[in-house]
Order: sequence, then C-alpha cells, then structure tokens
Amino acid sequence: MTDELLKEREIEYFIKEWRLIPSSGGKFEVSVNNDLIFSKKTLGRHAESGEIRDKILKVLDTLRPPDFKLPEKD
Repeated sequence: MTDELLKEREIEYFIKEWRLIPSSGGKFEVSVNNDLIFSKKTLGRHAESGEIRDKILKVLDTLRPPDFKLPEKD
C-alpha cells in the first residue's frame, strides 16, 4: 500500500505530512484532514489493493481548484 501512495504524483504534490500513529486491537484507520476515510475496525476487513489510494484521490478531487494542472515532473 505504501508503494501505491508514494508513487502517485498527485498525492505526493498535495500531501505535506504523513503520520503513523501506533495503536492496538486491530485498529487501522486512515484520515485526511481529520476526516476518517477508512477504518479496518469498522469495516471488519483489511483494505483492498488500491482502495486507500482511490479514497485519498477522491478527497483530493474535492480540494483542488477546478482549473488545476499537475506541473510537469522535474
């Protein structure tokens, strides 16, 4: 999953900070701007391949300006 996220240029462009917060009891949650977008404990399952990436990109769809164009990679 980490590879999927770190290789996505749009996510890399918009995300300033990643934090891993240790937990216990089978809890794995992903939040963007304090909004929970995935909870293993709530759903009772692990994330499927690409699921977290897709959910993060969906949030970015609501945040980026309508005329935004991702700059060419240096």
